[in-house]
This record gives sequence, structure tokens and C-alpha cells, in this order.
Amino acid sequence: MRKHNKVKKFLEKILAPESDIRTQKGIILIIVLWVLTILMVIVLSFSVMARTESYSTLAYREELEKKFLAEAGVERGIAELFYRNLFKNANIFEEGRRVWRADGTAYSVLLSPGYFTVKIIDESGKIDINTLTDLSGIILRSLLINSGIQERDASEIVDSILDWKDADDLRRLNGAEDDFYMSLPVPYKAKNGRFDTLEELLLVKGITPGILYGGNQKKGILDFITIYSNSTTINLLSAPKEVLLAVPGFTPEIADEIISKREDLSTTGVLNVTIPQESTQFVKQTGSSNAYTIESAGYKDKDKAAFAVRATVIIDTANKFQYVYYKSPVQVRK
Repeated sequence: MRKHNKVKKFLEKILAPESDIRTQKGIILIIVLWVLTILMVIVLSFSVMARTESYSTLAYREELEKKFLAEAGVERGIAELFYRNLFKNANIFEEGRRVWRADGTAYSVLLSPGYFTVKIIDESGKIDINTLTDLSGIILRSLLINSGIQERDASEIVDSILDWKDADDLRRLNGAEDDFYMSLPVPYKAKNGRFDTLEELLLVKGITPGILYGGNQKKGILDFITIYSNSTTINLLSAPKEVLLAVPGFTPEIADEIISKREDLSTTGVLNVTIPQESTQFVKQTGSSNAYTIESAGYKDKDKAAFAVRATVIIDTANKFQYVYYKSPVQVRK
């Protein structure tokens, strides 16, 4: 009550006609300053909000432009595949045009407001895990060992892949069947069938994300395996160096010679490289497949960050194509 009386007396004093004019001016000044402060805070808040929205819109626009550039790169890659088929074994080309190689060579194309980089990879140069056998499994085992996996772990992975896709329940020496998978914290059964995606390998005993995708400056095996070539042999015309070095009997010198000679080779020519007798059952030196992976990265001007897309297409005999895999965005190596 006393507090209420004090407030009342204070208000009566400042509002009374006889109150000091300076007191009134001081209070009015304080009120004006508070109003100005509040208005400044509101204006500043709107300014920050508008700037943030502007930056967000600009960033979204640039990301969208890079996405469209990457998608344009995929379409260009498909067009180049048809161009390859049109000029098979040709020595004469349109002026200023050469057939793009399908061995992972990067091609850059300017397209306002930036550019895209495209790689075409013939799937026949990779290890097909759907057609993997005890014989072709030797290449996969060597690939794993070369990437830093212990020999026993590499044997376990190869045997487990073979067990995962075979129709029986017989466990290989280092493999795994239902008894292992059903004992896991989240149990499941071996598929006993073909792989539908490469990511499915993460369900197989011994395979970790680090082995599949890589990390810490180390490559994973994802770039060197496939489910689309339908072949048990490796095509020397398109195989990456890592796969070549995994072929029994191949030395770094042989791998370098193969890569050097195929640079000036037509799309389906014969490589004519002398290879060890022990290696012949694992490789072929001619032809190409109808399955290709296209990796495209879109860049905006001098921006180092890219938007990347990975697609796998099948080219049929009627010169039509279909996507069998499409992922956007992905991480690709420049």
C-alpha cells in the first residue's frame, strides 16, 4: 500500500501544472531515447534478416545452378556414348571432335554460368561381384590387400560375398551364412541371390563403410567393383590402374604400358599388349560393354565446391538407354 502511495505521489508531482518544467523535459527525452532505441533494434533486426535471406537465396541459386550443370554433364556423357557407337573403330572424325574415352578420363565443358566435368567409366573394366567366382575372386582379394586390408580379412570378405549370393547354406572356409547373420544384434539372413546395389555390400561380413567408400585420403573399393558388367573377366581397355595391379601376374610396368597404349586407341580396338600367360584367364583385350557409369560435377565460375551426380546407364541394341542407377548429390574426386 505504501509503495502504491509513493508511485501515486510521484505521478502527481510530474503531472502537476506547477511541476518543474525541466523534470518534464528530462522524462520526455528519456522516453524519446527509448523509442528511438527500440526502433533502431527493430530496423537492425529487419536488416540482418533481409541480408540473411538474401545470402540464403543467393547460395540456393548457385547450388541449383551447379546442380543443373552437373545434370547437363550427365546428358552430355550419354550423348558421347552414342557418338562412340556411331564412330566405332573409325579413324576419321568430325572436325574438332574425338571420341571420349570410357576409362575415367575427365573432360571439362564450359557452359554459362560455369562449367561441368564429366567422367565416363566402362563397367566392364571393374570387378563384377554378381558374377564373382572362386577364380575372379582372386582379383578382388588382391585389390583388397593392395588397399591395405590384411590377407585374412581380404579372404574373409571374398568368401563372405560368395556365400551371400550363392543359393546354398554351405559356409566357405572364411565365409558366413545365416548362422552368423542371425547371431547379430539386429539379425537378418543371407540373401542367397544377386546384389541389387553396391551399398548392399555393407550387409556382408567383414565389409565396413571405410572399406567400401574409403576415407582419410584412402580410396575405397566402390570405384573398382560393379554389378552391371555380367562378366568374370576384366576389360583392359577401361580398367583402372588399381584393378590392373590386382590381376595376377601384372606388374606396375605392365599396368602403365596398358594405360599408355590405350590412350590413342579407337573405342573397340585391340590393345595388343603382351601379358603373362597366367593372366590371360582373368582379362580381355578388346570390346566394350553396354553399361557405363557417368560421374558429372558442376562448378560455378572459380568455385572449388561442386555439385556432383553419378548415374549408370545401359545402352541397348536399339540405341536406346535406361538409367539403372542415379544418385544426386554424391561425392566425387576431381
